[in-house]
Amino acid sequence: MKALVLLGSMMLGSQVMAQKVGSVDTAFILIDPDHKIVVDAYDDPKVKGVTCYVSRAKTGGIKGGLGLAEDKAEASISCRQVGPISFEKPLKQQEEVFNQSLSILFKKLRIVRMVDVERNTLVYLTYSDKLIDGSPQNSVTAVPVDRTTMIPVK
Repeated sequence: MKALVLLGSMMLGSQVMAQKVGSVDTAFILIDPDHKIVVDAYDDPKVKGVTCYVSRAKTGGIKGGLGLAEDKAEASISCRQVGPISFEKPLKQQEEVFNQSLSILFKKLRIVRMVDVERNTLVYLTYSDKLIDGSPQNSVTAVPVDRTTMIPVK
């Protein structure tokens, strides 16, 4: 039992949490919550000064209210410099930096950071790991870093 509690606390400690920025209703549902588009903010855990804003659909209704609905596999991302950019240690060339469960059936929203060394730019890609018609929906954004601050890469 103690091992399960310890494992659970270690997993929660390493998880990056989204901060809700806001939402808009897109369809009225008489019973329980409406369908929405939500906007969440994610601070890059390895790059100080960069925040990613992700908008995505959130299903309402009875299933949505109970957390059993399957949200659409569509999202949009915009990452911005929100302060001085700094790096504690070198970054991997490509790394998943966030993921969030969108359904109880293994679908996740994922955000991957890539480093474009030639242009000294951080590129962020969001996608869902559930395929739609053989091709995943995705969105990309980039944050250029001033040439005086070179991005350290492993």
